[in-house]
Amino acid sequence: MYYICIGNQQLGIMETPFIFGKIATEKNFTDREKETADLVQHFTALINTIIISPRRWGKSSLVNKAAKLAMAQDSNLRICHIDLFNVRNEEHFYSLLAQKVIAATSTKWEEAIESAKSFFTHLIPKISIGTDPTNEVSIDFDWEEVKRNPDEVLDLAEKIAKKKNLRIVICIDEFQNIAEFTDPDYFQKKLRSHWQLHQSVAYCLYGSKRHMMMDVFTDSSKPFYKFGNLMFLNKIETPCLVEFFKSRFADTGKSISDKASLLIVELVDNHPYYAQQLAQLSWLRTKDLCTVEIVREAHTTLVEQLSLLFVTITETLSTQQLNYLKALIAGEKAISSTEVMHRYQISSTTSIARSKAALIKNDILDNNGGKISFQDPIYAYWLKTEYFVK
Repeated sequence: MYYICIGNQQLGIMETPFIFGKIATEKNFTDREKETADLVQHFTALINTIIISPRRWGKSSLVNKAAKLAMAQDSNLRICHIDLFNVRNEEHFYSLLAQKVIAATSTKWEEAIESAKSFFTHLIPKISIGTDPTNEVSIDFDWEEVKRNPDEVLDLAEKIAKKKNLRIVICIDEFQNIAEFTDPDYFQKKLRSHWQLHQSVAYCLYGSKRHMMMDVFTDSSKPFYKFGNLMFLNKIETPCLVEFFKSRFADTGKSISDKASLLIVELVDNHPYYAQQLAQLSWLRTKDLCTVEIVREAHTTLVEQLSLLFVTITETLSTQQLNYLKALIAGEKAISSTEVMHRYQISSTTSIARSKAALIKNDILDNNGGKISFQDPIYAYWLKTEYFVK
């Protein structure tokens, strides 16, 4: 929301109609009807699901919406949300898993404390709550004890589900971070050996690093190969985004032309995060009718806002990687040909392979079925119109 001010006079508050950088709910959530329906079905049927897509494509918003719908359908279903963003070791993982599972299956903090005490045989949990009784109970363990008895944490959800006659889905965001743990293959084997035996618990695993998620779940040599149904998110279709923009503008007493709506979609290449951001920048500049000119002005502002970040990213790239990106942005189809490599000063086909692998690993490029594309369409635009023209 924001305040409208003239001088020192505050006239009122208006809700901004577009959301980015946080969970999109209700009117802010658009399209994904099929994916939502599929995920709700997976949750209610306790089917393990792996969601794979580039970052900022709305995975968290999708999971959040499906979780609410699934729990509304099944009163015995509990959805546990875990984010591994800042988790870098097994010790933290076990504590967070226990804490979130107990919180998701307890209606009040007294029940959570009782669960923390009663569902462990060998482990002695260290329990603490904040000064506010509504705060989530914090649970920790002696790490040496956990290493000797990891089963008690890994099977906690299954034990609680059976004891309380519940069905539980554990949704884990940034799941690829387990690849950074000490001896990650052994840890993944340990997780799968327990989780695949659970009858009353299912898992929804997703993350923001597409290439790492692909490595974990599509490599036949990895423990989590064929662990569950793979769900690949596509970009939101153009007609859905156009209608979404028009609807949200109308909700606030403004309007946007069809050409302006379409231009937003084209400028961000259907990227869900940037679609919301550019739409909001355009909306903020609109008094009554949003035009193509307003959208272009907003787009210029967005590129300028991000230019310092793009400079920082670009400074980390090697000359060969930049030469490869320049050829890619120019639309070259046969980059490995002698003529194209000479034109863009690419040293060899081996250099192309190395550059491509490094750029995918660093989430600059995406490889979808052999088709290479930029994960960030605004960065691609900046490279094309600002960096490579100098």
